[in-house]
Amino acid sequence: MKLVIVESPTKTKSLTKYLGRGYEVLATIGHIRDLPKSKMGIEVKKGKPGLHFVPSYELVEGKEETAKKLQTAAAKADRVILASDPDREGEAIAWHTQELLTEGKKGIKKDKIERITFHSITKEAVEEALKTPRKIDMNLVDAQQARRILDRLVGYELSPVLWKKVRRGLSAGRVQSVAVRLVVEREREIEAFKAEEYWEIKVAVAREKGKKETFTVELVKANGKMVKIGDEKKAREIEADLNQAQYEVGKIEKKERHLYPHPPFKTSTLQQAGANVYGWSAKKTMSVAQRLYEKGAITYHRTDSLHLVESAVAAIREVIAKKYGKEYLADKEIYYKTSGKVTAQEAHEAIRPTQVSEVEVTGDDVDREEIKLYQLIWRRTVACQMRPALVDQTVVWVVAENKDNYQLRAVGEVFKFKSWKELYKHDGEVILPELTEDEKLKKENVEAAQKFSQPPARYNDASLIKELEKRGIGRPSTYAPTISTIIVRGYVERKEKRFFATVIGTVVTDFLVKNFPTEMEYEFTAKMEADLDEIAEGKKEWEKILSDFYGPFEKTVVKTTKEAERVKMPVESTGKKCPECQEGKVVIRIGRFGRFYSCSRFPECRYTAKLIVYLEGMTCPKDGGRIVVKRTRTGREFYGCENYPKCDYASWKKPKPPGAAEGPTGTDPEG
Repeated sequence: MKLVIVESPTKTKSLTKYLGRGYEVLATIGHIRDLPKSKMGIEVKKGKPGLHFVPSYELVEGKEETAKKLQTAAAKADRVILASDPDREGEAIAWHTQELLTEGKKGIKKDKIERITFHSITKEAVEEALKTPRKIDMNLVDAQQARRILDRLVGYELSPVLWKKVRRGLSAGRVQSVAVRLVVEREREIEAFKAEEYWEIKVAVAREKGKKETFTVELVKANGKMVKIGDEKKAREIEADLNQAQYEVGKIEKKERHLYPHPPFKTSTLQQAGANVYGWSAKKTMSVAQRLYEKGAITYHRTDSLHLVESAVAAIREVIAKKYGKEYLADKEIYYKTSGKVTAQEAHEAIRPTQVSEVEVTGDDVDREEIKLYQLIWRRTVACQMRPALVDQTVVWVVAENKDNYQLRAVGEVFKFKSWKELYKHDGEVILPELTEDEKLKKENVEAAQKFSQPPARYNDASLIKELEKRGIGRPSTYAPTISTIIVRGYVERKEKRFFATVIGTVVTDFLVKNFPTEMEYEFTAKMEADLDEIAEGKKEWEKILSDFYGPFEKTVVKTTKEAERVKMPVESTGKKCPECQEGKVVIRIGRFGRFYSCSRFPECRYTAKLIVYLEGMTCPKDGGRIVVKRTRTGREFYGCENYPKCDYASWKKPKPPGAAEGPTGTDPEG
């Protein structure tokens, strides 16, 4: 009997189906060993050439029965095959499982244990993996161990500094704190932004001869120079000129544009598409993708790679030819180049359906979310081997002759061949009349509209992940947990799918940037990620990387603890006396679950009360009560009725007044 060990019970079902007799499949149910929860669990020793780090791993709480079951099964098995996920985290789980099974007098011998990996849970992939077993890759284990120790050291050493200098109960993280800094800096850009007034002027014109066809042109130039209208007076002057002007067609520019499909998904772009198309958090997208992977529907979903194997490309092209026609097929196979750094040991495929011929994922245990995400992945995968879409773009310049020579412009686009765009919803084509140069036009209407420049947009899941990836901060497996952590810690709030920096998030960020400038630098954090990659490749030694970081970091911790001034927390006062102690004032503080009332004398007085936020002018559609803003335990905002639990109305989406229009939808949000 051969024992196969995976992480997830769902995986055990899939593998049991493929392996049949002669195999037993069990799950560790995630990590089986880890650093202790109650203490740092890392001994730092001085030595040569630098510091040495000795982690104390222990059985994860609640895993005693699982461990015993694995040890008993391993002792009876002829071979033990470790089949955890094909990345650093999976390799570490395999190593910890091996350590568990071989420790003590009753432990099995290491030569009885093999390691296999597969990037999709299909019969073919599993059988192929079983033909090529290997030993555990300690380079990958060392890279994961280095990250785990690094993050534990930073968290355990920084948090007490924050307790002493800012507020008890706070915590910091190597990557999370830098992610919060991005949100805080964007918040400050928005606060500092000064809107500038400008005016747009559009003119509806029509052909004078033949069929009356009206189209709209926008003012672009006056006397050959770009027009910038900053106030109403100037706008009205030009509006008056255009009302008196004679119009004719100037230059007509026509060109054919090629619109190329996007590459297949990798982790970051899948998370961005999940946010843009469905409004999902990165955590939710990864959770749904995990289920699809474990059911054998898609390839491994934690990957930086855009690579597709030849057999997959051939299958995709076959689907295109059969379903859409050969004219939709790209002339030859398209292989996308992966940007950034992907180590040889982790050169996964892009995220794709395991069976591209299956347009939909089916089965009794498949839910609606899995169907939606699968469709997103299938569409992107098939589109990547299609011909570019062809668009005829026409730019019409219209001349308005008056005291100033005004030039106005209209742009029209007509699809000659939609190709991969057939798979996506898109806005209607902008079709202009067939015009000739020097043709006379008749003015129908002139409209001047006041506008104001807009501040930079707050980050959402998609844009924050894109920014983290662009700066080299974090890796596929870390984006979702990083975002979840900064929300749970109360440093960032998610409102209407946008991230807002909280007061405490801003205060902590300012303190860390001032006192730990090196560790809070984006470039420094990215360099640490690159070092971890090189450890995974066997190019760098993990203890030296940690030693080079920890020496200077520890000195900064000691200096900051001794010399930094305690931060005075800004607090919003209500002006009311504390009902409990009658000495302090009732103030509004921000905690893990949002804003709440507290006494200004905290911690001497521990008075607290809920702060209820009402949506102005909104009533519950069920019983007419007022709508209140609430939060889940993970910090996610939702909307409910003030009469809960009598009324169970709740909504993730912000309710809109009756008759309110829906916002515009993008043409290709996956891009």
